[in-house]
Amino acid sequence: MTTIGFIGSGHIGSQLARLAVRSGYDVVVSNSRGPETLSGLVAELGSHARAASASEAARAADIAVVTIPLKNLAKVPVEELAGKIVIDTNNYYPQRDGSIPELDSEQTTTAELLQAHLPTSHVVKAFNHIYARDLTADSLPAGSPDRRALSISGDDEGAKAQVARLIDEFGFDVVDAGPLAEGWRIQRDTPGYGPRLDKAGLEKALASAKRYRDM
Repeated sequence: MTTIGFIGSGHIGSQLARLAVRSGYDVVVSNSRGPETLSGLVAELGSHARAASASEAARAADIAVVTIPLKNLAKVPVEELAGKIVIDTNNYYPQRDGSIPELDSEQTTTAELLQAHLPTSHVVKAFNHIYARDLTADSLPAGSPDRRALSISGDDEGAKAQVARLIDEFGFDVVDAGPLAEGWRIQRDTPGYGPRLDKAGLEKALASAKRYRDM
C-alpha cells in the first residue's frame, strides 16, 4: 500500500491526512513538536496512521507532503526524500515568513525554492490555494456537477500525473498550470487563490493572473 508522509501536520496537513486515509492510503504524520503531540490526530485517523519524526516520515513516504512555514524549509530532510515525489503546499507571507528577497523580486517561486533544497526529488505544487476546512467540505466523487478544481505545477510530467491522480482520488478535478516557474499564477492575491472554482473557472483564473509588480 502506498504511504504518504507528512512533513508538517497543521491545518492543511491534518486535513490532507484525513483525505488520504479515507482514500485508502497509509499515512505517517510529523511536526516540529514531536510524535507524542500527534496522538490525538493518529487516534482519529485510525490504524492506517502513525506519528514519527520528520526524517522518519520522509523515509517511510512513497509520496511526501511538505506543509510547513517557508522559514523552516531548510529543515526538510533531503536524503530521505531523494528520488521521491514531494508535494509543496506552501505560500509566501512575509509577515509570517520574514522577507525572502528572491520571492520579493519574483525571481523564483516557493516551490522552486523547495526544489532547489531537494535537488533529487520531484517537487509538485498543489493544495496551496484552498482553505483547510474546504479540503474535506468540498471533496466530491469524480463526475459530480460543479466539482471543485485544484491547480498543480511541476517540472516532472510523471510526478505531476501521479499527483493529479491523487487529487482526483481526494475529490477534486485538476488543472495543470505548467512548470514550477508558473506557480506564481496561483498565490496570494491572484484570482484563483481561495475561491471555489470548477475546472473552467480555475483555467480562466490562471490565465488572467498577474505578477505582483503588474497589479
